[in-house]
Amino acid sequence: MGRVSTCIFSVTLFLAFMMVSSQEEQLKRVLVQFMAKLLPEERGPNFGWNLTSDPCKDRWSGVSCDSTLLVVKKIVLDQFNLTGFLDVASLCNVTALSILSLNNNHLGGGIPSEISNCRVLTHLYLSGNHFSGILPLSLPQLGNLKRLDVSYNDFSGQIPDLSRILGLLTFFAQNNQLSGRIPNFDFSNLVYFNVSNNNLSGLIPSTAVGHFGLDSFSGNPQLCGDPLPNQCPPPPPPPPPSLLDKKSKTTSKTDYLIYSGYGILGIALVLLVFTFIMYKRKKAAERENTGGTKSNETNIGSSMEFKTGGRYASEYSMTSRESGKNSSSLVVFANPAEYELKFDDLLKSPAELVGRGKYGSLFKVMLDGGLTMAVKRIRNVGIPREDFKKQMKKIDRVKHPNVLPVVAYYCSQQEKLLVYEFQHNGSLFKLLHEPRNGQVFDWGSRLGVAAIVAQALAFMHEKLRNNGIAHGNLKSTNILFNNDMEPCVSEYGLMVVENDQDQSMEFSTDSIRSNHLPTTARGYSAFKVDVYSFGVILLEMLTGKMVQDGALNDLGRWVHSVVSEEWTVEVFDKALLLEGANEERMVNLLQVALKCINPSPEARPSMGQVAEMINSIKEEEEKSLGSEL
Repeated sequence: MGRVSTCIFSVTLFLAFMMVSSQEEQLKRVLVQFMAKLLPEERGPNFGWNLTSDPCKDRWSGVSCDSTLLVVKKIVLDQFNLTGFLDVASLCNVTALSILSLNNNHLGGGIPSEISNCRVLTHLYLSGNHFSGILPLSLPQLGNLKRLDVSYNDFSGQIPDLSRILGLLTFFAQNNQLSGRIPNFDFSNLVYFNVSNNNLSGLIPSTAVGHFGLDSFSGNPQLCGDPLPNQCPPPPPPPPPSLLDKKSKTTSKTDYLIYSGYGILGIALVLLVFTFIMYKRKKAAERENTGGTKSNETNIGSSMEFKTGGRYASEYSMTSRESGKNSSSLVVFANPAEYELKFDDLLKSPAELVGRGKYGSLFKVMLDGGLTMAVKRIRNVGIPREDFKKQMKKIDRVKHPNVLPVVAYYCSQQEKLLVYEFQHNGSLFKLLHEPRNGQVFDWGSRLGVAAIVAQALAFMHEKLRNNGIAHGNLKSTNILFNNDMEPCVSEYGLMVVENDQDQSMEFSTDSIRSNHLPTTARGYSAFKVDVYSFGVILLEMLTGKMVQDGALNDLGRWVHSVVSEEWTVEVFDKALLLEGANEERMVNLLQVALKCINPSPEARPSMGQVAEMINSIKEEEEKSLGSEL
């Protein structure tokens, strides 16, 4: 029986060996056939690409393999003076090819439709050849493609709809003979895009405006719209009406009269309801002015106003009952003589709505005397009044020059208002994505902002750790710039974080919720959420990409996808690359950001450790600048 088992094992091992050998021989045959169609003119002794050697072990020219699995991953044959044509019919069936680069050769013909067999292909570079014909309609099936360069060839016809390739970062097709309209790419995700010097026509997609400039579209005489100077012609006039149209117009006039009658009745009804409401309000005001309330409780019926089209409109109506003789329950932390804040004056002052979020609205309030304050009205916060007051007092005891202090707050069962000094220089979000008057946000400034904010958060975390009070809603719109253009963290501690729900990169702003939880129940997970959010802000500064509400994890996923393909430098903001910022230090800061957004909260560093890492990078930058002087 033992001999039988031994024989079976030996036969199985032999068959497996023969199968692997057969696959290796098939791979070599396909690669040799692929090279034969490229017609290389010269082959040195170490060129390889023959049946008597191994592509991975013998290091064939232009071939790179996975060091562990010994499978062909990259074929890079740039400037090899190749003169044949591209044959991928069999190549992608027997390899796990991720990068194919044939730039600057003399290849002709077209791209075969079988290119779609290269399912794991991420980079396809064919620039500077003599390829012609249309771009294959099968290109969109390359769902993992990130870089596509077909520039400086003779391709014609229309550009395929590549919007299905969600991770596409680069599309270069300049200097061809392409025609038709530009399809809708995911321009918000693209880092590089160029279709200049073709025969394209029609309107440039509106989604491309603001992402790419004139150089990406020039040299297409029939292309129009921003950012090109030539505007699109007006649409042709409608054809003259036919007899059938005239009949339909007669019918439509009758319908118009009928519906107009309904409309007039509806307007009359609305006016009647409006008049009734105004009458009730007037009566209530008269009762208040004549002392109609005979209780020791004070009724506050007031509204905050904001400008809309040059007029003031009511944002909300607030009614609350506070015991005591004072009509104002506004708690002022700062020197009262400096601000002279009164609750009624605050509400009666004209206010402009400057922002609206999930947890409330932000107003710019112009007080008498020229003082401008920012008032945050908080909604959807389930913290009881007394707990909220205690939390505000704890936060007020901790002062840091780069954390915007709460000047005053108002708290009732219905309303919670927080008052800050208004910061006229805007937010980090505005500076990154909506610069004004030629503002330049260079690498040194971004690194400085990162260091200051990290230090401020580390300080607040240390001082408020025992109270379990983290920021809870950290984002680039909550980092403001003071009169000296120094960053200040605003709205610290307004949100209560229930737990860390960003496991496996699924973190979103929905994980930050307002809950009535005692400090001990919250634990320290809120501080790890802050670290994650700060990591996203670092990515926002490094990439220049915008973070949408509820999608903090999207930017992290995108950066991970690019870094995993060993194209790290291409995640960075084009403005930083054009500036010539030090790539090594940008990569170092990127590594800090990736540590912050680690899917495991326990694996993330503390804000103190993050601040130390960023300060170390900043010191290296300063030493480098000093040595250049």
